[in-house]
Amino acid sequence: MKYQLGKRSQRRLEGVHPDLCKVVRRAIETTEVDFAIIEGRRTIARQRQLVKQGASRTLRSRHLTGHAVDLAPWVDGRIRWDWPLFYPLASAMKSAARETGVKIRWGGDWRRFRDGPHFQLQWKFYPA
Repeated sequence: MKYQLGKRSQRRLEGVHPDLCKVVRRAIETTEVDFAIIEGRRTIARQRQLVKQGASRTLRSRHLTGHAVDLAPWVDGRIRWDWPLFYPLASAMKSAARETGVKIRWGGDWRRFRDGPHFQLQWKFYPA
């Protein structure tokens, strides 16, 4: 089945780096699990709130510069947080990144504070 980004997800790409948008748009065309964009570019106030809540550990988030997005599986008309659903989503994103020549990192691959929804452009190739 072929999916497409909804209007809300498209709005959440505003301010996100064009290369990362290209990866997300390609991934939605090839994914086995539909997904929604939860968050793209953030304000510093929003980032402080997330740190305070324990949902983030840094005030240097790539979201602040539009170099990161958070995606979540969309199943049966709602967002799902089951870890197994993030793996096919990550696979689609990584495949789309290879196809488009864009270097990304998935938060689910991090050793500490694994973050399944998080995808960001690599610092080395996309400094802030």
